[in-house]
Amino acid sequence: MKKFTFLISIIFLTTFNSCGQNKINTPNTAMSKFEEFISKEKFLPDSKIFYPGIGDEKLKPILTELINESAKDFQNVASKGIASDNEYQNAIEKGLKRFSKIYLELDTENRERICTYYEELMDIVGLESSEGLLNEFMYDFDFSE
Repeated sequence: MKKFTFLISIIFLTTFNSCGQNKINTPNTAMSKFEEFISKEKFLPDSKIFYPGIGDEKLKPILTELINESAKDFQNVASKGIASDNEYQNAIEKGLKRFSKIYLELDTENRERICTYYEELMDIVGLESSEGLLNEFMYDFDFSE
């Protein structure tokens, strides 16, 4: 009877711990796509998404470095082979916080462009949702952090 109770407890705990955390298998092409993402020039005009390009050229290297750091965060999570949605969402949150010091200098188009870069990173690994983090960054950023 003790073995049965122990077995049921293990099954319950395993099931409980995995609830709500989707696991993502890292696609075979992810690492090369991260490298391509990091190496491409960013904040250029893009008519497909109606992005006029960066208005303040002095921000371009700063924003590029910050978004590339986020790509490296994603790459680190993906290197595990299997990661949870939550791990990638934590990487998004960490990355978005890096923009807090210059947030007031960002216009709407640049905030939208930053969000589309995060969507590209999410697409590389198959993450379906930022759980509202991109929306919060875009429209209601907490400046106290």
